[in-house]
Amino acid sequence: MLLCFSSSHRTADFDLLERLERRAPAVKAALAEHSEVISGSVVLATCNRFEAYLDVDEPLTAAVAVSAETVIEAVSAASGVDADELRASSTVICDQGVAEHLFSVSSGLESVVVGEGEIAGQVRRALESARTAGTVTHDLERLFQGASRTSRGVKNRTGITTAGRSLVRLGLDLAESRVTDWAATRVLLVGTGAYAGASLAALRDRGVVDVRVFSPSGRAAKFALSHEIVPVEAADLVAALAGSDLVVTCSAATDPILTAAQLTEAMSLPGALERRLVIDLGLPRNVDPAVAQLRGAELLDLETISRHAPLEELNAAQDARLIVDAAAAEFAAQSAEQSVTPALIALRSHVFDVLDAEIERARARGDSSEQTEAALRHLAGVLLHTPSVRARELARSGGAQSVVDAANTLFGLDVDDVAAPRLRAVGDESAAS
Repeated sequence: MLLCFSSSHRTADFDLLERLERRAPAVKAALAEHSEVISGSVVLATCNRFEAYLDVDEPLTAAVAVSAETVIEAVSAASGVDADELRASSTVICDQGVAEHLFSVSSGLESVVVGEGEIAGQVRRALESARTAGTVTHDLERLFQGASRTSRGVKNRTGITTAGRSLVRLGLDLAESRVTDWAATRVLLVGTGAYAGASLAALRDRGVVDVRVFSPSGRAAKFALSHEIVPVEAADLVAALAGSDLVVTCSAATDPILTAAQLTEAMSLPGALERRLVIDLGLPRNVDPAVAQLRGAELLDLETISRHAPLEELNAAQDARLIVDAAAAEFAAQSAEQSVTPALIALRSHVFDVLDAEIERARARGDSSEQTEAALRHLAGVLLHTPSVRARELARSGGAQSVVDAANTLFGLDVDDVAAPRLRAVGDESAAS
């Protein structure tokens, strides 16, 4: 059974998401230790969600709550977040609801900014990381491959990615009212990763020409050379802050890079600008929240940006949702087909066992030939074809159990029952948002 533990911007504050993101490696290890319940796992940790997709060894409805509680306790122990806090700020989705949720996530429909393009790559990298760790099962692989196909379909067939805007551009949109002339704005960029490149492109689209870059990991010079901007060394960071109208932070560092003490020192330097806007796109936070209390400094962080995210573009979002729903329905249908596979295998084995026995008896009587045997085996395959097709059709329409019952009754087989219908979700994300 598939199960998803989800804590996102819809259900939790950014402080909690930050703590979970920092402890993601420990959570992955903790989930792997519960092999008696969890067959496989893929952990997705992004700037606005923390999710664990699991393949659990329990098909019964009554055990869903037990499995969910095992996951919550494991995440709590590994992250240091109290279990009660996790329960209050997360949802647990199970069975076919997991596909609908992940397909929606990977298509950008659940992002802070609907249609953001970064999430599809993050979902793909989460799968790759799990493959490397050896925690991917067949069902999880199929789930994530389906998510990738769905996100590509949404991107290619709707305008959702252009209707929505990235966090970077939304942050700059919110800064628009504070900036009188982008061309005259002096910017300090903190970070040299993918978000830094996106931030620089967005700044240049607005006409910014004066950009310097600082990297806590020492990569500023290389990034500056490839992007034709000016690097800032650690010793010059405070001076660079003093001369910047806008500071954009987007580093993957786990500790704050800019503190209130640094900003206070920068603002006290001779010739320092009186006011500056700081946009913190980091998770964990790159900027000490106390900066917001300093006179002459304004801070926009991810939590603030998410509260101002625009409403989704209705047509594009509706088209994308239809694609996601169709893909999730197909995933469910394929899963239902797989549920009758044991019955079909048992039926095929039964028929060919009977055929083999009859052929052996014919050989013993001396009245068998290779051509006759080949014809009989072909005939058996032809006779099995229609029942196999019909069985899969019945499974897709919810009749999987009737296939098993018929096979057991008519042919005296002993195929286990199809798992009973299961709850779609324990907790409803839409209700929690």
